[in-house]
Amino acid sequence: MTAPIRVLVCDDQALIRTGFATIIDAQPDLEVVGECADGRAAVELARRLRPDVVVMDVRMPVLDGIQATRLLAGAGVAEPVKVLVVTTFNLDEYVYEALRAGAAGFLLKDAPPAQLLQGIRTVAAGAALLDPEVTRQLVGRYAARIRPAEGTPGDVPLAPRELEVLRLIAEGLSNSEIAAALVISQETVKTYVSRILTKLDLRDRVQAVVYAYRRGLVT
Repeated sequence: MTAPIRVLVCDDQALIRTGFATIIDAQPDLEVVGECADGRAAVELARRLRPDVVVMDVRMPVLDGIQATRLLAGAGVAEPVKVLVVTTFNLDEYVYEALRAGAAGFLLKDAPPAQLLQGIRTVAAGAALLDPEVTRQLVGRYAARIRPAEGTPGDVPLAPRELEVLRLIAEGLSNSEIAAALVISQETVKTYVSRILTKLDLRDRVQAVVYAYRRGLVT
């Protein structure tokens, strides 16, 4: 049998933390290996327990989820841990920064339990979790705060079609939506996405969105 996915749950609200842990532990392919209430504890536990996924809140005492994510999954971390950020969209203004810090994706706290569970599995498998509708809302709300800081659009080493796909990714479209918009197959979209990530040396779609906004490709 395949070993269960090991999960660390970090949230300063005991009720939410316990709820997440209960839902996760009820799954035969998932296992909660630890719980904590602040970012510093999350970093310490993650380094000691080496979970497959950390479910991380953003706003916490001692050390917030952004800084904790950067320490666990940011650039230069020797053994990065996959982090799934959970947030209350109307309150957290720093989700974009969490993604820049290295988070593999994010979910809303009021997402259905099935979405949380699938999100953990998705991130554990090495894929990014970037819900299209939430992405559209997020970047739409905070785009004005994201300033181009890494060159100009003309510097992007992508073919015209790849650049078009990157812009659609940054706008929050899923592969199926991109396929429909460009009148191509989903397999072709997957190929383009793979090429984009390889050419730009990006880890996943989350980093692709950040890259596009930092380069001013989407406004």
